[in-house]
Amino acid sequence: MKKNNFLWEEMSWPEIEARLKEVDTAILPCGAIEQHGPHLPVDVDYYDAYYMAREVAEKCKSPQPFVLPPVPYGVSYHHSAFKGTLSVSNNTLSAFIYDIGMSLAQNGIKKLVILNGHGDNKPTLTYAAQMINRDAKIFVCVDTGETSDVDLYGLIDTPNDIHAGEIETSTTLALRPHLVDMEKAVDETLDLENEYLNFTSQRGVSWYVHTQRLSNSGVMGNAQKATAEKGQKMWDISIRNMVEFLESIINTPLSELYQNRY
Repeated sequence: MKKNNFLWEEMSWPEIEARLKEVDTAILPCGAIEQHGPHLPVDVDYYDAYYMAREVAEKCKSPQPFVLPPVPYGVSYHHSAFKGTLSVSNNTLSAFIYDIGMSLAQNGIKKLVILNGHGDNKPTLTYAAQMINRDAKIFVCVDTGETSDVDLYGLIDTPNDIHAGEIETSTTLALRPHLVDMEKAVDETLDLENEYLNFTSQRGVSWYVHTQRLSNSGVMGNAQKATAEKGQKMWDISIRNMVEFLESIINTPLSELYQNRY
């Protein structure tokens, strides 16, 4: 089996030391282990974040960014009524990510892209990113789909498709169809009349709710509309956009990323 020259965990320390002279950028995949309806495995957010990180690094021009070992657990308390969900607190996750970021900076990483596969990690990861930037003075950003979501929502018909619905079922069908039970896929499309509470509205505010208040199955969307073909298109778009973004980060001097020479 071919050894990946960008996976941090597969390299020896002299190999990492040598690569750090060529590239100062790393991707940290973060996900969750939580219910994804009666038809999908609980590892979707974790698996997808790590898969995407590896695919993006593979397709980046040299020097390719490091891909760090993924963080599997996330802030998933809102799914706790459904068995299989494993959640950590916001404080625990933010402290863990902060420690990783500070250690990376000590190693010589100057640009850290946190690739977040679980939307409800976003506030916590953003807080950790701010603290890493404050204390280590390196570039840190969090992508929770911002580089591609606007494109993906143009491929589907379901409003408020935010969890285990048309999008996530399609992307899982494209990669791991053997783990999808479409006979158990349901339509639990959310009907949120308040535009400001609409999860996919451009005017929507951030708000939080326990999943069982909105969905009996844990699905928030329409999993029945999912197809592998849609899923492959979604992966192609997401990976292409993230490659473009990563290459721009890798090739931009830190002083310009800061937009302030000091």
